[in-house]
Amino acid sequence: MTRKLLTTRRTFLQGTAATGLLLAAPPVIGQAVPKVAGIHGSPVENAWNSRLHGAMVEAAAEGKIDYVFSEGVAGTDYVRAMREYAESGVDLIVGEVYPVEAEAREAAADYPEVGFLMGSSGEPSGENFGTFGTWNHEAAYLAGMLAGRMSETGKFGAVGAIPIPEVNMLINGFRAGVDAVRPDAEHLIGFIGTFFDPPKAREAGLAQIDAGADILFGERIGTADAAKERGIKAIGSLIDYTPRYPETVFANAMWYFRPLLDAALADKAAGEPTGRNYTPYCLMKEGGNDIVYSEDMVPTEAIGPMEEARAAIKAGELEVPIDFNEPT
Repeated sequence: MTRKLLTTRRTFLQGTAATGLLLAAPPVIGQAVPKVAGIHGSPVENAWNSRLHGAMVEAAAEGKIDYVFSEGVAGTDYVRAMREYAESGVDLIVGEVYPVEAEAREAAADYPEVGFLMGSSGEPSGENFGTFGTWNHEAAYLAGMLAGRMSETGKFGAVGAIPIPEVNMLINGFRAGVDAVRPDAEHLIGFIGTFFDPPKAREAGLAQIDAGADILFGERIGTADAAKERGIKAIGSLIDYTPRYPETVFANAMWYFRPLLDAALADKAAGEPTGRNYTPYCLMKEGGNDIVYSEDMVPTEAIGPMEEARAAIKAGELEVPIDFNEPT
């Protein structure tokens, strides 16, 4: 299948099963357009990967970068893909190295002229290997504030992937928002043990509904299916799920990758090291996360306090706690 956006050219990354699409935009006169490669472990339609891919497609459409990507790259092929893109002369490689943390850093060290911006559980390495996490806990907190005033049972469910720090932080952020307006709330937590299994997430959501939850926070895709099936409300994460579940998902804890990408590109253009932690650009004050919600699905009395908290977070006057502990 060939997808076209601006001027496109379908290519194949030799030695892997991944495919790439070059998105070339007219350069600014007198200024070289940086070449950026995206290496996606999952299809770019996957929620998390879609945030990275969408930001780079947007930057390409604006003429800020030339973009080529590979998707569905297995862990066994990932470092090879990194090396092949580095050898091809790209300026920045964006991706995820969770399965190959050590090997990826070793490869990056062999290409000091190439910048790397990688989703990672580890620290930056050297002058060129930058890392980032996925922080949308502030938006989750605000969604929790809305949910706290909407529940009839006072029981709130949350379905997560695996209890790693960033997943824990997101669910804990939601819980903190609920508790801020409903201190007597009861929380039901479930982990499905994988990052992508919608049927399993649905089953976990159904179990929480059977236990009395009447609002679900869906850190994983599939949670909203359970809510829709049983006629209750749900909250989405990373992307806007409301168009897909218009009568079910009333709010979404959005995450935006563009501020991180722009920061790394600025460092590269200025000749500054990209070997740093870009996670702070996920914060709401940097434009890295925010809440989107349907006003007609939310009680009017819930909106005012939430919007006050939202403004305070953006102004740096309210700090949502970062809690990496496993929620129970």
